[in-house]
Amino acid sequence: MPRPEHGISRANISANALKVLYRLKQENYQAHLVGGGVRDLLLGHEPKDFDVATDATPEQVRQVFRNCRLIGRRFRLAHVHFGREIIEVATFRGNGAGTEDASERCVENGMIVRDNAYGTIAEDALRRDFTINALYYNIQDFSLIDYADGLADLRAGRLRLIGDPEQRYHEDPVRMLRAVRFACKLGFSIEEATERPLFELGHLLDGVPAARLFDELIKLFHAGYGLDVFEKLRHYGLFALLFPDTEAALASEEHDFPVTLVNRGLANTDTRIQAGKPVTPAFLFAILLWEPVRSRIERMVAEGMPINEAVLLASAEVCARQQSRVAIPKRFSLPMREIWALQPRFEQREGKRPFRLLTHPRFRAAYDFLLLRAEAGEVDRTLAEWWTRFQDASGQERAGMVEGGARRRRPRRRRRRKPGAAKGGTEPGAGSAKGAQ
Repeated sequence: MPRPEHGISRANISANALKVLYRLKQENYQAHLVGGGVRDLLLGHEPKDFDVATDATPEQVRQVFRNCRLIGRRFRLAHVHFGREIIEVATFRGNGAGTEDASERCVENGMIVRDNAYGTIAEDALRRDFTINALYYNIQDFSLIDYADGLADLRAGRLRLIGDPEQRYHEDPVRMLRAVRFACKLGFSIEEATERPLFELGHLLDGVPAARLFDELIKLFHAGYGLDVFEKLRHYGLFALLFPDTEAALASEEHDFPVTLVNRGLANTDTRIQAGKPVTPAFLFAILLWEPVRSRIERMVAEGMPINEAVLLASAEVCARQQSRVAIPKRFSLPMREIWALQPRFEQREGKRPFRLLTHPRFRAAYDFLLLRAEAGEVDRTLAEWWTRFQDASGQERAGMVEGGARRRRPRRRRRRKPGAAKGGTEPGAGSAKGAQ
């Protein structure tokens, strides 16, 4: 499709991406903008990043750009760094069959575990996952190249896998999560043949490394449409495979507040992201895993265990089981557990305890979590309202709000007197040493 027939303008492409494209062209390599960047430009959206496809090998790309690093083992890629912006450059991939690159493509039990067999642009297009991600913008003549009818699907608002859906999901089960992500992000419908295996092949996610699933979940839930993602994952039965403890707790709960808490929490996160406010995976996973933790705490307390000890033990148990499914890094799992551990302390509003809690490094996140619990009906709203007022109150007002008023001074401890010693000022002859002299 020549330039006059499509809406992509270089004015909307990152200047650094253009530098990479022009430099590769100058070195007589093919250079195309590809994937989500092209898709979003055609939809009138602002692309999050720009990816480049070329016939240059990763080693050749590194020779062209001094600011380039090669990454990956399963997929070898070139990352060209421009400060904080990274332009990803991938070599055209082929099927490797009957070529000297055949050993570079390895498939185990239907899943691709290594894929560095290079090919032509046409082969590369048909190796991509969805038709709408197989559109190429050629910097040579500014034309748009479409090998898989992706433009028709884009115009129809349809998400369709290239090739046989079951085979493609077996090759990379994460494509099931990507299907959910793109459907929610773009508001597209999933084509029937692409959608049907989602109900049947979720078990394939068991073979995906837990660390990779963490990265995919951050893309799913931290893009501004997390609530839609949650509902779709449950619809296809995928959420139960990613968060089995949470799904079991939600399914067995007689009251509606657990699902309400997750819904409200994800909606709150979506609102913050859409407003450009910061979010943290620690709070996200605190929301998603709280219900199994809360249920376990209740059982432990009913058996006589102190609440603080129950929170720590329940948190450790649930997190240990979750790590086998989704590997949450310690930099997020530790703050998540602190958010949970602080919840019982909000009930303590006497003496100096509220003042100490107010200075805790995780107070704000724990307070926001308390608000969600109150909105969901899990705790009394008056408790959350009290803490809201307490934060905004002056020092004198805070002292008056603390239950029982200001903390009473401890009575002075009397010194132990020697046996037979007279009590000062209470018996005749008692007095100071000076007065006795």
